[in-house]
Amino acid sequence: MQTILGANGVIGYELAKALKDYTNDIRLVSRAPKPVNESDQLFSADLLNYEQTCDAVRGSEIVYLTIGLPYKSSVWEAQWPVIMQNVINACIKSSAKLVFFDNVYAYGKVKGEMTENTPMRPVSRKGVVRKRLTEMLIHEIERNTIPVIIARSADFYGPRNTNSVANLIFDNLVKGKTPQWLGSTEFVHSFTYTPDAGQATAILGNTPSAYNQTWHLPTDAQQLTMQAFISTACEVLAKEPKTSIIAPWMMTLGGLFNSTIRESKEMMYQYDAPYFFDSSKFQQAFNFVPTSYQKGIVNTIQYLKNKKS
Repeated sequence: MQTILGANGVIGYELAKALKDYTNDIRLVSRAPKPVNESDQLFSADLLNYEQTCDAVRGSEIVYLTIGLPYKSSVWEAQWPVIMQNVINACIKSSAKLVFFDNVYAYGKVKGEMTENTPMRPVSRKGVVRKRLTEMLIHEIERNTIPVIIARSADFYGPRNTNSVANLIFDNLVKGKTPQWLGSTEFVHSFTYTPDAGQATAILGNTPSAYNQTWHLPTDAQQLTMQAFISTACEVLAKEPKTSIIAPWMMTLGGLFNSTIRESKEMMYQYDAPYFFDSSKFQQAFNFVPTSYQKGIVNTIQYLKNKKS
């Protein structure tokens, strides 16, 4: 049994599809799970409840934690450590391996490329939470309680993605509006393609030698500036390559009325400097070629156009 905790999100979806290459025994867990494959087992659970978490994990060989919480620092601070400890304890109880789908917030503002060896120096409340979760997992690795993988992704884009800064570009373009961005378009900014992220997470989970390590999920190594990324998306739809910049003062003003904008302000450091995510460790270990931005952008726009029609 391979179990996905937080199966309703885009990563859970792509992971469930990819796991079919390894097993037909897949359990999808969320508060209201929906099937991805015909043979999926559905299990409803609240991961804040330890007993429900144990029930969800019971019988699993591999557990993937891909859950997403509301984008609010106070919620992350209160709930993430509880969920992580519940999942760790449930995996220990069931002798299950644990794969945690993570982001780069714990790194903080990085000069140069981000690698698996980049030190954790968070500069945001959300980053501090992510650092704590990583430390909890490293503690279990050091104690040799359960095998653990930390699989990190850059900001992501792709079909079915509804919760990423990249939606400021793609959603607006498909609606005939000007794409938006949170800062200068002169800087390089890496994006992980969601189908690649799902496939790579499945590969890691089913590779015994990958455990007790951190891995960056495969991401196109092209160092595109945001202007080049946006221009590529505009070309697909034959749109003039214009961009509407959301200035810091607009974030401050918008935050007075919108909690998501308010919560995003502390992350602006990611958009006012180069953000390059290196995934060469994974690519070399598994001979994996990430989807190019050009192909991924076309696929993402085509999906949104089909969804709209």
